Amino acid sequence: MVLVGDSATLLPSARVLLKRREVAEVERGLQRQPPEFGQRMELLEQRRQRLCQRKDQLQDVILKFNAFLQHFGDYLQDVVARTGQFQDVPAMLAHFVALAGARAALAQEAAPGQERLAQRRAQLQQYREETDSELLRTRDELARLRARLEATRIEVLQEESRWAQIQRAATRRTLQLGQIKLAVLNLFQLVTAQFRVPMDVALENTEAQLDMVLLCMQDLAAICAELHHREPGLRPPCVPAATGKHRLRHGGARGALSLK
Repeated sequence: MVLVGDSATLLPSARVLLKRREVAEVERGLQRQPPEFGQRMELLEQRRQRLCQRKDQLQDVILKFNAFLQHFGDYLQDVVARTGQFQDVPAMLAHFVALAGARAALAQEAAPGQERLAQRRAQLQQYREETDSELLRTRDELARLRARLEATRIEVLQEESRWAQIQRAATRRTLQLGQIKLAVLNLFQLVTAQFRVPMDVALENTEAQLDMVLLCMQDLAAICAELHHREPGLRPPCVPAATGKHRLRHGGARGALSLK
């Protein structure tokens, strides 16, 4: 324990010695503190340093902001001087505040119109999508109809080709039929003239004419058969049967031969 007396009565060397003893006492007191106290003091010192750095940063920001305000104030003063419409900077700022309020009011009034416009745009987009979809379906249907038309056209061409073939075949057969009818008529006229059979058959009745020719040939075959019995060297011809119901009159081939 250091006894402290009246420092004014002590000599300078004694006062120095006294201060040294006080410092030693304080150091010994600090050394007797627990370890947590030292850690706490270290944390407090770190916090104090960070606060000092933060203070320096804030002071720097404040200085820069003050410089900006000064520059901005000079700029506003220059704007007021150039426009000549305002008395000072506060009047100009009040005017701009009023304009901003009016703009906000107009935006609020225009909000329903903007909403309706957005709805109309959405409806227009939906209509475009529906129209595009309908157009796509129409194009698909048109393509299908074109394919069907092409298939039908091909079928028509094929049918026309077959019909042309049928017509050509019919023409050939008609020509052949005409030739056959003419040949039968010529043969009928030859037979009736040769065997003196009456020509009581119509010119267009080819079947009756052919039957008449066959009947004459059958009559002639019968005569040949009779001659075969009389003369074995003769062989009677093979004649097809007549298909009609006509009968020879005036004796037919037999009558013609008897007349000879």
